Amino acid sequence: MKKNLHLVAVGVLSLALVHPAIAQKKPATKATVVKAATKPVASAVLPVDPDVKIGKLPNGLVYYIRKNAEPKNRAELYLGNKIGSLMENEDQLGLAHFTEHMAFNGTTDFPKNEIINYLQKAGVRFGADLNAYTGFNQTVYQLPIPTDSAAVFKTGFKILANWAGKVSMDGKEIDNERGVIIEEDRQRGKNAQQRMSKQLLPFLLGDSRYAKRIPIGDVDLLQKFTHDKIRNFYKDWYRPNLQTVIAVGDFDVNEVEKLIIENFSGLKNPANEKARTYYNIPDNAQPLVKIATDAEQPYNVAQVIYKQKQGPLKTEADYKLQLMQNMVNSMLGSRINEIMQKGNAPFLFAQSAYGPYQGGMIWDLNALQTVAVAKTGAELEKALTAALAENERMAKFGFTAGEFETVKKKIEASNEKQFKEKDKTKSSAYVQQYLNNFLIGSAIPSEEFTYALTKKLLQTVTLADVNAAAKAMVTKNNQIIVVQAPEKEKANLPSEAALIATLKNAGNGVTPYVDNAVNKPLIAQMPKAGTIVNQTKNEKVGVTMLTLSNGVKVVLKPTDFKNDQVIFTSFGKGGSSLASNDDFVSADNANLIAQSGVGDFNPTQLSKYLAGKSVGAGAYIADLYQGFSGSSSPKDLETAFQLIYAYATNPRKDADIFNKNVSDMKVITANKSSNPSSVYADTVQAVMANYNKRGMPTTLADLDKISLDKAFAFYKDRFADNGGQTFVFVGNFDVEKIKPLITTYLASLPSLNKNENFVDNGINPPKGKVSKTVKKGLEDKATVQLIFHDDYTFNADNNVMLDALKASLDIKITERLREKESGVYSPRVSLSLEKYPTAHYYFTISFNCAKANVEKLVNAALEEVSAFRQNGVTTEDLQKFKSEELRQEELSLRDNGYWLNYLSNRLKYGDNIEQVLDNSKRINGVTVEATKAAALKYLSGDNYIRLVLEPEK
Repeated sequence: MKKNLHLVAVGVLSLALVHPAIAQKKPATKATVVKAATKPVASAVLPVDPDVKIGKLPNGLVYYIRKNAEPKNRAELYLGNKIGSLMENEDQLGLAHFTEHMAFNGTTDFPKNEIINYLQKAGVRFGADLNAYTGFNQTVYQLPIPTDSAAVFKTGFKILANWAGKVSMDGKEIDNERGVIIEEDRQRGKNAQQRMSKQLLPFLLGDSRYAKRIPIGDVDLLQKFTHDKIRNFYKDWYRPNLQTVIAVGDFDVNEVEKLIIENFSGLKNPANEKARTYYNIPDNAQPLVKIATDAEQPYNVAQVIYKQKQGPLKTEADYKLQLMQNMVNSMLGSRINEIMQKGNAPFLFAQSAYGPYQGGMIWDLNALQTVAVAKTGAELEKALTAALAENERMAKFGFTAGEFETVKKKIEASNEKQFKEKDKTKSSAYVQQYLNNFLIGSAIPSEEFTYALTKKLLQTVTLADVNAAAKAMVTKNNQIIVVQAPEKEKANLPSEAALIATLKNAGNGVTPYVDNAVNKPLIAQMPKAGTIVNQTKNEKVGVTMLTLSNGVKVVLKPTDFKNDQVIFTSFGKGGSSLASNDDFVSADNANLIAQSGVGDFNPTQLSKYLAGKSVGAGAYIADLYQGFSGSSSPKDLETAFQLIYAYATNPRKDADIFNKNVSDMKVITANKSSNPSSVYADTVQAVMANYNKRGMPTTLADLDKISLDKAFAFYKDRFADNGGQTFVFVGNFDVEKIKPLITTYLASLPSLNKNENFVDNGINPPKGKVSKTVKKGLEDKATVQLIFHDDYTFNADNNVMLDALKASLDIKITERLREKESGVYSPRVSLSLEKYPTAHYYFTISFNCAKANVEKLVNAALEEVSAFRQNGVTTEDLQKFKSEELRQEELSLRDNGYWLNYLSNRLKYGDNIEQVLDNSKRINGVTVEATKAAALKYLSGDNYIRLVLEPEK
C-alpha cells in the first residue's frame, strides 16, 4: 500500500471551483475562441468535412452520419437535445435532469428497465458505455453499440427514438426515482465544495437565469412535484426540431440513413411550441470579489477570472486565433511550472490558462482563469500577486523568440502525430465534433484540411501576433476575484479591497522573462553497446523475446493498432520493499528524484529540449518493483531510449525541487484532517494495512525524516543493477530496426547480476471480522465500504470466476440498493486481485447514503451476498457478464495499452503469455453451478471488513 502524496491533487482540488452539469460523464466543451477588439476582416469559412453526411428530416431533426472503422464492428450513437435546465419553469427546477433519468425507466417499446437489460445482454455496459448527461443548455444520450449484430444495431436506433419521444413517465417509476435523484445530490455534494458552490454560483453567474437553474434543481421540489410537471417538460422540450441523431461507426452510411428516417420521421413537434430562448450573464465594469470559507475546505485558494465574449470556431481567422491561444497557454504554463519548481516558490500551486469560462457551462463566454494556492491564509495575497504577475509580464513584454520556437515545434509535432493517426481516430472523437456543431455551430473541417491549415499557420503566424493575442486575454473589465479558504483562516485572509489592489498592482516592477533553455545533449557520451545473446519468438501471440548481454530481457510486440505510437514499460524486482524501516520514508519518496528532471535538465528545460518530438519517458520505484515507462512516435524512438539510459545512469539531484515537494506535502498533510473524505481514506488505509507502520498514512513526523541524500542514494541503488529488468515494447515498430537501439541503450545499462527479489514486509489486511466507524463531517452523508477478502490461488481460471462473481453481484447490488430501496445513487462492487507478495483478492461493496439508512442498506447488501452464496449467479446475469466480457475482449485485443499491461503482468507473475488465447473459452466456460461453489468460497464472510464514515452529529 503506497502512501506517497502527490501535489497534483492540490491542482485538481483548486480548480474544481464550480461545475454544476449533472452527468455520469463530463460533457464536451466548446472550442476556445476570443473575439478581437476591432472588427475583423471577413475570413474564409472552414469547410465541412465531406466524409460526414448531414441531413434534416421534415420534422426538423438533424442527423450526422459517418463511416469509421475504429473500433471495428462498433458504432457510437448519440441523441442530442438542445435543451437543458435553462428551459425549466419555476415549478420544474431539476426536472430536465430528472427527465434524463426517466429515459432509462420505461418507454413505449421498452418498459421499466428493459433498455438497460436488453443492452447488457448485448454486451453494452451501463455507466461505462450506455450513459447520459444534463447541462444548462443540452441533454445528451450516448449509446456505443455493436454493428456485427444487425438486430442489436437496428434496435439501437429504436432505443434512441424512444428516448427522443416515447418516454413513459409512469407515475410509480417517477416516485421511485425521487430517492435516487436525492442520493445523487448527496453523493456528489454534501461537502465543502458544494456548500461553497452555493455561495459562489449566484456570484459567478451574475444573478442570471443560469444561477437560478442549476441542473440538480431544488431538492425539496424534487421530493414533492406532481407528475404533470415532468410530463409537461418532456412534452414541451423533447421535440425533433431541437434534436439531433449522430451515428459514427463501422457500418453502411445509406443503411443508417434509412434507419434514422424510419425511426425518427414519426416524431412530432408540439402544436404550440415554446420558444427556445438563449441566455447570457451580465458584464461587470469593475472587479467583483467574493470570499467563501468552510470548515471542511482544506486549502487557501484564490482565483482571478478575466471574462470575454466569444463565438464558436467557424472561420480560418477563428482557427488562427485558437492556435495562438493554445501557444499562449503552453508558454504561460511553462513559466508558472518553472516557478513552482523553485524552493522559494510563492505558491503551493498555480495555474493560468485561457479557455471556456467555468469549464464551458456558459456557451458565450471564455476567460483567462488564474489560480493560486497558498500555504496559509496570510500568504494568499503574496501567492496571488506572484501568479498575476505572470499574466502582467506576458501582457507587457510578451514571449521570447526562444519560447515561440519551442511552442511551434510542440504544435508541429502534435499536428503531425494527429494526421498520421487520422485513419485510427476513434468514432467517439467525431461524435463530439458533430455534437458541438449541432449545439453551438462550431465548424467540422476534415483532418486533411486542419492539418494543412495548421502547417500553413505555423509558417505565417508571427511572435508579434501571438503576443497581441496574449495581451488581449488580460482584460481591464469583466474581472472576477474568488477566494475559497478554510473557516479557521478567515481572519488571516486579505480583504476585498486588498484583493482588488493586488489585481491592479500585480504588474508593478515586473521585468521581461529570461529563457533558461539548456543547449546540451541528453547523453554526454554515447554508451558502449552490448549484444543480444538470445532470441525466441512466440508466433501465437506475435511476440519476440530477447536476452541481452547484461541480463536485461526485452519483449517486443509490433502492432498496427496505431500508426504513430510505441509504448513501453519495464520492471525489476525490489522496489521500496528493500529499504530499511529507518530509511523507508526517504526511499518511499525516491520517485521525487525522477520527477526532478534528468542530468543537466530540470523538468522545464527537459520539456524545451523535447519540443518537436512526440516522446516521453521516466523512471519509477513502486512497492515491489522499479523500472521505466514511456511512449514515443516511431521516429523519436532513439530519444525515448536515450531518456531511459539517462534516468538510469544520470539522475538529477535538485534540492530546490525536492525540498519544495516535501514542503508542499507538509501543507497537504497538515490540512487534510479538516476533510472528512481524507480522514476516512486514512482510516481505510490504516485498517487495510493492519496498522503496519510501512502501510500507514504519511504523517508530519514522517515528512520530517525525509532526506534528499537518502532518497537519491536509494534511487541510484535501485538502478545500479538493471540485469533483472524486463522491458516490454508494444506498437508500430519493426523488430529488426529497433534492435540497434536496444543493444546501444538497454544492453549497455549497468548490471551487477545481484538477482534481487522484493521483500514481504507483512503489510496484509486483518483476518476475521473487523468494523470501524469514522465520525467526521458536517452534513448528512455516510460512506460505506464492505470488504470480503482472503488469500487464494492466483490463476486465470480463478480470476475469471472472480470477475463473473463481481459483475453479477454488481447487478444485484444495484437492483437492490438503487432500484428497490431507492437509497443510493451509484453503488459499486469492485474487485482487486494481487499475486505478490501474497496472492489475495478483495471484493468491495461501496456506496453513499443518508446516515439513517446505513444499517438498512448494509443489511440489504449482506442479504444479497447471502443469496449469492446460496444460489450463485443467475442465468440471465451470467449471460450479461459473458456478453460484456467478450465484447470488451474484442476491443482490448486491438489496443496497445491492453497488450502492454497484459504482457508485463504475465511476465511479472511468471504466467504463460499464451493465456490470452484461451480467454474467450474461459469466459464461456463459467457455469451457474460453478459460481455457486465459488460464491460460497470467496464470499464466505470469514474475512470481512466494514468501514463506515458518518457525520459527527
